Amino acid sequence: MTDLPYSLLDLAPVPEGATVAEALANVRDLARHAETLGYHRYWLAEHHNMTGIASAATAVLIGHVAGATRTIRVGSGGIMLPNHAPLQVAEAFGTLAELYPGRIDLGLGRAPGTDGATMQALRRGMQPEDRFPGDVVELMQYMGAPQPGARIVAVPGMGTKVPVWILGSSLYGAQLAAYLGLPYAFASHFAPAALDQAVEVYREGFRPSEQLERPHFMLAINVFAGEDDAEGHFLRSSMLQAFANLRTGRPGPLPRPVEDVRSVLPPAILPQVEHALSVTAVGGPTTVRAQLAQFIDRYRPDEVILTGQIHDHAARKRSFTLAAEAMQGIGCVPA
Repeated sequence: MTDLPYSLLDLAPVPEGATVAEALANVRDLARHAETLGYHRYWLAEHHNMTGIASAATAVLIGHVAGATRTIRVGSGGIMLPNHAPLQVAEAFGTLAELYPGRIDLGLGRAPGTDGATMQALRRGMQPEDRFPGDVVELMQYMGAPQPGARIVAVPGMGTKVPVWILGSSLYGAQLAAYLGLPYAFASHFAPAALDQAVEVYREGFRPSEQLERPHFMLAINVFAGEDDAEGHFLRSSMLQAFANLRTGRPGPLPRPVEDVRSVLPPAILPQVEHALSVTAVGGPTTVRAQLAQFIDRYRPDEVILTGQIHDHAARKRSFTLAAEAMQGIGCVPA
């Protein structure tokens, strides 16, 4: 475990009672804090038409974070490629790579990251068939070495070779990442059902590529760390409520935490939400450290990415501080 990097995934949550501007300021502040704590990467995720998430313009926000930090890698976890033309993504991330050389990552997802109506608003005129594998290859070509006689060139983008990751919550992404020889991040923080099988499929089917010689698997874990176990569960109640609201078609700002989440969620919904968010370390420092170690021992990832939506910004920073201390306590070396 001694060389295991730990990273941070931020959805730029908009808490109840806060503004989008405040949420974006929190992103910058948390990124700077994460850099001091030894987090290796700071990733942001594309979502649309959600009043509780402020990272819709993901590339813009990545530039905001990269400009506010000095050494931490910054990237997407991820860009939902079906919403975009590969050339535009190559130009955006090529620009970021030229501005912040050696610090930009490009994680790509196949889901639209939104509802059907918004999906149509984002990609008018696109064909319904699955073009994701071809789009990934096309995008990588735009950011690769210049091709003699190429009619279309990404400027910026060409020659930047921004590291590309495949994100997924099913076997599809695992198979594609293995086939293309790319690093793979599994969305175990909200969709753990296929985790075991996906890891096996990715590792067994991996083919070395120009970017990567051997498999590199990133495990996503929710973390809600407090001074004791009770505080950790209190902090987690906001995300349980938010996920339940999303599942029942009522997304909104990140709810305030409650002492007893069972008192505010329907009995039929809570078990579903708890299962979806089961890859979670929650509690005081000793408990969180033990739970993180259990997940790492079981899945043997090459990297861990921690996330967790907490209503109070100061409490969220403290949670990621305790999480970093826990990771270092089990032998992980800070960046």
